[in-house]
Amino acid sequence: MKSYTVSENATLKEFTDNHCAQASFCFRALLKAREIRVNGERVGRDVPLKAGDSVCYYMTAAQQSKKAFTELYRDENVIVLDKESGVHSEAVFCALAEEGECYFVHRLDRNTAGVMIFARNGRSNSALLAAFRLKRVEKIYYALVCGKMKQRHAVEEAFLLKDERAARVRITKDLGEKIVTEYEVLEERGELSFLKITLHTGKTHQIRAHLSYLGHPVLGDEKYGNEELNRKYHATRQRLIAKELTLHDSGDLAYLDGKTFASEKNL
Repeated sequence: MKSYTVSENATLKEFTDNHCAQASFCFRALLKAREIRVNGERVGRDVPLKAGDSVCYYMTAAQQSKKAFTELYRDENVIVLDKESGVHSEAVFCALAEEGECYFVHRLDRNTAGVMIFARNGRSNSALLAAFRLKRVEKIYYALVCGKMKQRHAVEEAFLLKDERAARVRITKDLGEKIVTEYEVLEERGELSFLKITLHTGKTHQIRAHLSYLGHPVLGDEKYGNEELNRKYHATRQRLIAKELTLHDSGDLAYLDGKTFASEKNL
């Protein structure tokens, strides 16, 4: 059993996704079995929560042991993890925060797997935030996309507009924030292309939306993707991995300068 106290108004589904990765994996099954209790009462549907409510998840041993991430590296300043697809970054942070002091530095989309780094104290948090802001963090992604690219290697530029209400973004030629996405074709797999992607800017949904704008959506992407090919390949989660993260720092984290952390996942 895992129990939590709600800190702000949300639905039960939203709260679960953001706080308990294991319960989010089996949320429908838990509701069907009425194995979630809100303020001591069993619930069988998604219900509204308010600050101060208590939520308890009664999971089986198998459900509770399902991995949300694998630890790649830990020292007194940072923790580096390999996140599973289907897990909210916020739920990963909550799991780490249960162990002790932890700071949220950056996010991955729920269905993007791969490398994340968290700070373990205030000084390392400031150093990591500065490194991301000053583009001293090199991020490499792997993606499986629809179609064959016109070029084996390219650096693409465009602009990105956020639509907060729809929880999505739109790519344009001249409106919004500038984005730069570099790709290299590593392999062609029939009607699909396996890409190595370097982010020169790191905006919300940048890779997924930009590649879709270029006519090559990420396989399995249900928001920006190709529904026909997703069905054909039975792809319900985007084939996108945050493969490598390399720090370049000369301050408090200088001992990690040039160190690359790599996800163990592949496409």
